[in-house]
Amino acid sequence: MIKRLTLTLLVLFIVTTSYAGSLPKHYPVPGGIAVIELGSNRPDKVTFKKRKVLVTQSDKKWYAVVGIPLSSKAGTHTLVVTNQKQQKQIKFKVSKKQYQTQHLEIKNKRKVNPYAKDMDRIIKEKKIIGAALKAWTEAHDISFTFELPVQGRFSSPFGLRRYFNGQARRPHSGLDIAAPEGTPILAPAEGTIINTGDYFFNGNTVFIDHGQGLITMYCHLNRISVKAGDTVKRGDSIGEVGMTGRVTGPHLHWSVSLNNARVEPKLFLAKKYQNGLQLKHE
Repeated sequence: MIKRLTLTLLVLFIVTTSYAGSLPKHYPVPGGIAVIELGSNRPDKVTFKKRKVLVTQSDKKWYAVVGIPLSSKAGTHTLVVTNQKQQKQIKFKVSKKQYQTQHLEIKNKRKVNPYAKDMDRIIKEKKIIGAALKAWTEAHDISFTFELPVQGRFSSPFGLRRYFNGQARRPHSGLDIAAPEGTPILAPAEGTIINTGDYFFNGNTVFIDHGQGLITMYCHLNRISVKAGDTVKRGDSIGEVGMTGRVTGPHLHWSVSLNNARVEPKLFLAKKYQNGLQLKHE
């Protein structure tokens, strides 16, 4: 009995620690991630475009894990590292990335061209959503290896240049996963629910804070099964797939935000999901 318990604990330890210390894929493009070595000592603060950046340790070295906004230009960018009020700059290159174009026909034309009375709601919601995506909580042992939050077909990839009813809109800032209404949505990693709500464009939405500016967002839910302040573990249910908000069918819109930059969610998934995510020089 003791041997069996010891073996079980060992297996649990291996499963738990297999996520710790692993880094996401270095993919320095607009909408990607730059993983930059900082040395053997943890800095007091690291910033990119005046935004605080996640710092983590792997193999006794410290790294900055930097979210690169979709609006970033290719070329040389600068990370600012602060230690005891002294600053140094680390330069890194961002490569070009060409995203595809998508044209969608939205039956509810109000979701494309909102009425004047909708705008007050949209403006208020934008502030609430923005505050959630900017959230910063000090945390250690952050997992960068996510489970897929819902089983389904990848229907719209991240970064698409989108047109709704022929009108240009902002690039697609998440990964759409098509699945039947009611399909369970599971937390991809542990974290804290920092907000939930029903929004004009996003529909029923959940935000999970994974620590140090790593936030995940889940939109268009049919049902939300968590509330702000709840702690979730990997695999916990947070709701069900739906088609609330601006949609063409039932699906989950899943966004990953890092230092308030929306980045490619596939970078946090197993390698089998990362086909096509290579730089030209790799």
